Amino acid sequence: MGAVSPTAIAVSAGILGGVGLLFAALIALVHRKFRVWEDPRIDVVAALLPGANCGACGQPGCRAFAEKAVAGALAPAQCTVASPDVRADIAAYLGVDVGQATQRVARLLCAGGTDTAPDRADYRGLATCRAAAAVAGGHKGCVWGCLNLGDCAVACTFDAIRMNAVGLPVVIPEKCTACGDCVRACPKDLFLVMPM
Repeated sequence: MGAVSPTAIAVSAGILGGVGLLFAALIALVHRKFRVWEDPRIDVVAALLPGANCGACGQPGCRAFAEKAVAGALAPAQCTVASPDVRADIAAYLGVDVGQATQRVARLLCAGGTDTAPDRADYRGLATCRAAAAVAGGHKGCVWGCLNLGDCAVACTFDAIRMNAVGLPVVIPEKCTACGDCVRACPKDLFLVMPM
């Protein structure tokens, strides 16, 4: 086998480097031509938001809320998770009024605690409402009632639901952000998000 000449190596490296530079220039040109401009205020507003991505404002997350707020489609007050100071900061930064938002809160549509709705079976499976509901609709005598196992309280990221002495979830309105996590967690569809 013959030795590779240094000239061949230099030519190969030069060609490869030239092709690399050509592609880099092409990518830079395409980037400049097809770049999507985004308002830099969106990043600032998104950084001010709490980052809960709860959806209580009706948007899929805080970034989407920031985009709509910068566009003027949403008032800062519609972020129910943010404190009044944060809402005021966002409004001041955008030069808009804070606005008004109807406070909404999750409500339980059941009054059947362990004192009024007895069990019809002794459930010994996984201690979750979803698992209990999968077994013949649950262990409660009332087939539409709360299973008293607290999936809603576990799902609430804002610690706004606690279980009372008779096994029913109690929503704490001051902490509830109307995010709907409890609505999605309840296999019996016993929660609604309603205006206060």
